[in-house]
Amino acid sequence: MSTTPLPVIALAKPVLDEREVEAVRRVILSGWVTQGPEVAAFEREFAEYVGAAHAVAVSNCTTALHLALLAVGVQPGDEVITVSHSFIATANAIRYCGATPVFVDIQPDTFNIDPDLIEPAITAKTRAILCVHQLGMPCDMARLLEIGRRRGLPVIEDAACAIGSEILWNGQWEKIGKPHGDIACFSFHPRKVITTGDGGMLTTANPEYAAKFRLWRQHSMSVPDTLRHGAREVIFESYPEVGFNYRLTDVQAAIGRVQLSRLPEIVSTRRALAAAYHDVLGRIPELQLPAEAAWARTNWQSYCVVLPIRAPQRAVMQFLLDNGISTRRGVMCSHREQPYAASSGVVPSLTMSEAAQDRGLMLPLTSDMSAADITWIGDSLRSAIDAAS
Repeated sequence: MSTTPLPVIALAKPVLDEREVEAVRRVILSGWVTQGPEVAAFEREFAEYVGAAHAVAVSNCTTALHLALLAVGVQPGDEVITVSHSFIATANAIRYCGATPVFVDIQPDTFNIDPDLIEPAITAKTRAILCVHQLGMPCDMARLLEIGRRRGLPVIEDAACAIGSEILWNGQWEKIGKPHGDIACFSFHPRKVITTGDGGMLTTANPEYAAKFRLWRQHSMSVPDTLRHGAREVIFESYPEVGFNYRLTDVQAAIGRVQLSRLPEIVSTRRALAAAYHDVLGRIPELQLPAEAAWARTNWQSYCVVLPIRAPQRAVMQFLLDNGISTRRGVMCSHREQPYAASSGVVPSLTMSEAAQDRGLMLPLTSDMSAADITWIGDSLRSAIDAAS
């Protein structure tokens, strides 16, 4: 029988309380629980928060990515430049369009796409650039957009983790999702900073894209439910093209509206916890801490360090688990998974991506953590590295 204690410090927890419960109760009693007025209100409030002209809610971030790629014209046979070092949904969304993901490596300090590697990867088949604000850390959008505009390529932001993150843009701090590229896509999975249970959002400045998203997410139905059910005369809808069932429910949207109102406080707390981690973990030799550029403010969706080469990842994780501390390894690399292992024949050198997966370690970061928790984690991590070396 195992004597391993159950984890007492969780890796992540959604921030939910009676406010979300009351929002769900209100929607359930209203009688309208699918996509409807709450979704519309959530979209308006989200657009206002990030500073976007348009926000369109969908069932999750994967479906958001799929629609974004379709909107910019990605078709079978095309290529999309992106990173392997991301949850597999990023690559999958490209495949849904019949296109091929072309993986380039990351910068080791931010885990984000290396702009220097993008242009060498562009071919006659390249249709778009799909960057990932990994773990909430903003990409270098100024460089990405310069490349995209000069080469005539749309830039889509996989901002699944980045709600509440900011970049310094033309002298002003602006939210990720304004958007700075053509389209930004967000996730509301429970591992994200705010959650609706699951769900997603697209933001764009392009009204034509927004109209396509609203059409496609509901089987391309020509007349929205809200209009049809409120009409004083009979309306027959039509379906002018193939669409999808990518709707968000009003139950989820009601939760999202409450979560969005709490976001500034949640991000402030996470930034304070990350600063405490920096102070404690900065004393551990050879441990690489996450880096935040002067032009970036991350929401610290996750706090991921890179272990010294001498400390095996699994051994360190097991030591911490035995001491009641939950961790996860670094973000996966899609090119190592079977569907992409032989993609496009030869995978380029992705040394930094592979090192980030093999030596990365995500530490607990929850809003209810204390300074004592962080000190305990830091002391335990130092002991784990020493024991595993």
